[in-house]
Amino acid sequence: MRRSVAASLVLASMALSLAGCGENRGDRAVSGGLIGAGGGAAIAAMTGGAPLAGAAIGGAAGALTGAVTNGRDLDLGRPVWR
Repeated sequence: MRRSVAASLVLASMALSLAGCGENRGDRAVSGGLIGAGGGAAIAAMTGGAPLAGAAIGGAAGALTGAVTNGRDLDLGRPVWR
């Protein structure tokens, strides 16, 4: 059961990473936060940690990374929420 949850979280984070990075700083911060939260929760679940704490740490790191990157560095187009 635990492995299937971890695998689902990894697959969800990979799907979110393909959803798009965004065209402006805010979009990149949101998508980075979502990708980071999914990845952090998956890593925490696989290593026996608390998935909620992993999601919070990963989400914060992803949002910060997304906010400070330049749109010309990596642009996968319009995000799905637009």
